[in-house]
Amino acid sequence: MSTTKWPVFQSLQGYRTTWLRADVVAGLTVWAVLVPEALAYASIAGVPPVVGLYAALPALVLYALAGSSRHLVVGPMSATAALSAAIIAPLAAADSGRYVALSTALAIATGVVGLLAGLIRLGFVANFISEPVLKGFIVGLALTIIIGQVPKLLGIGKHEGNFFRQAWGVLTHVGETQWRTVLLGALSLAIVVGLKRWLPLVPGSLLAVLLGILAVQALRLDEHGVDIVGHIDAGLPALGLPGGVSFTDYLDLLGPAVGVALIGFAEGLGAAKTYAAKAGYEVDADRELLGLGAANLGSGLASGMVVNGSLSKTAVNGSAGAKTQASGLIVAALTVLTLLLLTGLFEKLPEATLAGVVIAAVLELVDIASLRRLYRVWTERLGSIYGRAARADFTAAIAALFGVLLFDTLPGLLIGIGISLLLLVYRASEPHVTSLVKQGTLWLDAARHPDLTGRPDLLVVRVESGLFFANAEYVRERVQRLCGPRTRLVVLDAETSPSIDVTAAAMLAALRDTLAGRGIDFRIARSIGQFGDELSSAATGSAPIAVYPTVTAATADLPERAAPPD
Repeated sequence: MSTTKWPVFQSLQGYRTTWLRADVVAGLTVWAVLVPEALAYASIAGVPPVVGLYAALPALVLYALAGSSRHLVVGPMSATAALSAAIIAPLAAADSGRYVALSTALAIATGVVGLLAGLIRLGFVANFISEPVLKGFIVGLALTIIIGQVPKLLGIGKHEGNFFRQAWGVLTHVGETQWRTVLLGALSLAIVVGLKRWLPLVPGSLLAVLLGILAVQALRLDEHGVDIVGHIDAGLPALGLPGGVSFTDYLDLLGPAVGVALIGFAEGLGAAKTYAAKAGYEVDADRELLGLGAANLGSGLASGMVVNGSLSKTAVNGSAGAKTQASGLIVAALTVLTLLLLTGLFEKLPEATLAGVVIAAVLELVDIASLRRLYRVWTERLGSIYGRAARADFTAAIAALFGVLLFDTLPGLLIGIGISLLLLVYRASEPHVTSLVKQGTLWLDAARHPDLTGRPDLLVVRVESGLFFANAEYVRERVQRLCGPRTRLVVLDAETSPSIDVTAAAMLAALRDTLAGRGIDFRIARSIGQFGDELSSAATGSAPIAVYPTVTAATADLPERAAPPD
């Protein structure tokens, strides 16, 4: 096994020949799904169906070259295709030629945005997308993909709108289902799910696609109401910049391209992280941006459309046993073969079979068990401390999930991130402030040890958070409320407060003065790390607060008769 560190094709480092069969099977399976999906998503974007295949070819190769995931499949996707149509339609008016050219230019602009973001290492933006938000986002996206495929499975018309509108459209038109379509789709779904469970070595998706095509050919199902993919233009794409697009047009597209890149990055990163966690490796957010940028730039220069990491096709790839991006390169080679020789084969692929394959692939991503685990991260004590914010991770996941279901992909992601940050700020603004009691040489949380009694003239408090402008007033009020009528000394144990800002430092000085007016001394113990440095540098001009190395040292001069028992 080679150990050479390649600057490109990272997933192929140390490739083992024993992986080849799995990658070939996965490549064949993804190819069978990608071709008809690419044609369908091109139609969503408002461009000729073959443009989807033009986009997939360079995207697969260039992502494998620059990306960090072993499983992610990059190609046309419904969310970015729909966003592309919304961006281009007002700019192109009724000119179909300009519409196609601007769609291609949008891919180029998105590629430039992705590459620049990767080069200046903006992958840290992914740190603001917490794992619970990503989980809720993925579940919402998977449910949206499933409901979008159900009409094809039933042979009824698809309703536009959010998840609930589409679901209502299915329910109100379920009486119009075509029995041949339903039978074909159900059998395809059963084949994929059944083989995955009982014969996982058999490529169920590929088998379902082949059987679906054979069924249409043998029984002429397309003449009896079963929808098929239809005509596909043959031949390789033209290379170069799209004609009729000015430099001003590219500048106008840069802003919208940021939104397209953000959605593509979020969905791709979510899919990549999901399968990286299953396989036990890490993905690099900066390389993901580079991979997304390279894929979009290549797509635009090959007469394609915007692309991004596909959750559904990645699910197909992972469930088919892919080990590396060799599966993606195999899909790219098969896509070339398709454009040159096999467009006629996929023209007979039934839409119901395609829907069954896609639904089977994303079903495993509807991870309700993970949401239940997030909900169970709660105790009565957490509830008493943080109230409604005690289940912050579960709330953020549900916000992202329903955001996607109600408002679409980008708004759903932003809602999840926003709620997550809001809950973080809320919890930080009202941190847990507890009094401590002494047992031997240890100072323990009094609420957790009701059997221990402290001394009435001493209050030792701990703030389980950094001190900053958002929580300074809350901490001051809480400490003052904890002081009893006999309190003569307050010690702030700063061990659990790693940082402090100017506002909080001024608050502590004001608290010291307020307590002094009540005959109470105020001291600080165990000012670790940044706390001590920032406290001294943020001095407000008043006399410094006494700081001690330990709580015991801070309380050493109290009268012995009032000392708590050891």
